[in-house]
Amino acid sequence: MSGYVVVGSQWGDEGKGKVVDLLGTNVNMVVRFQGGNNAGHTVVVNNKKIILHLLPSGILNADATCIIGPGVVVNLSVLFKEIDTLESQGFTCDHLKISDRAHLLMPYHVKIDELQELRAGAGKIGTTKNGIGPCYADKYTRIGIRVCDLRDWDVFQEKLKVVLAQKNEEIVKLFNAEPFDYDEMVATFKEYRERLLPMICDATDKIN
Repeated sequence: MSGYVVVGSQWGDEGKGKVVDLLGTNVNMVVRFQGGNNAGHTVVVNNKKIILHLLPSGILNADATCIIGPGVVVNLSVLFKEIDTLESQGFTCDHLKISDRAHLLMPYHVKIDELQELRAGAGKIGTTKNGIGPCYADKYTRIGIRVCDLRDWDVFQEKLKVVLAQKNEEIVKLFNAEPFDYDEMVATFKEYRERLLPMICDATDKIN
C-alpha cells in the first residue's frame, strides 16, 4: 500500500497541517505520529476556518480512518473539546482512533510546565505551557500513564496514585504550590474513560 509522509524541516510552522489536509482528501487513512496540542493546524472548509491542535488534519475527511499514533501525547480535555467543536459544526469524528500506546498528558504535566517557566524567570525557554515536555519526560523515564491503562480501571487508579504522589511532592517541595487531589482526578478521568474506550485501538495492527 502506497502512502505519503509529511515531515517538517524542524523549524515549525511550515504548513504541514495544510499539506496533510490537502493530501488527506484522497487517502483512506491519516496518521499523526507525534507531538501534542502545542501544535496548531488551520484548515478552511466551505469558508469555515477550523483550528486543530490535537486531532489529525485529515479528520475532516470522513472516509479516511484518522489515527492518533503512539508517539502523540494526548490531553483528553483538549481532545474532547476539539471533537465537540467539530461536531457542533456538522462534522463527524466517528472515524477517529487512538493508539493504546499513546501517553496521556495529565493535569500535573501542565502545572509543572507552568511552574518551571515561572521559576526560570528571564531564563525561561518559551514553552507553550501545555505540558508537552514534562509528559515526554515521563514517557522516557517510564513512569508515564498510557491510553491502554484506562482499559483496566484498577490498573489506572493504582498507577495514578503512585505517580501523583511523586508529582505532588515535586509541586509542593520544589515549587511551593498547591498539590492535586487524587479523588478529583480519578473522578475526572472516569468520565473521560467512558468516552474514550470506543476510540482505543492497536495502531500498529490497524495500520498494517
